Amino acid sequence: MDIQGASSVAYTLQVKSAQLANDQQKQEGQAVLQLLESAQAAPVQNTSSVGSIINTRA
Repeated sequence: MDIQGASSVAYTLQVKSAQLANDQQKQEGQAVLQLLESAQAAPVQNTSSVGSIINTRA
């Protein structure tokens, strides 16, 4: 049984797994950026009169 060969295969699989995880994170990050860029802020209408009259006399 070749123990060194088995550890080499395990190392290669770990590296490949890390690369796949990194690629997945990049894809998710791009999806989040696209979602944020496509989102539009809803216009806010000021229908309240709060703060429109200020009493300046003390």
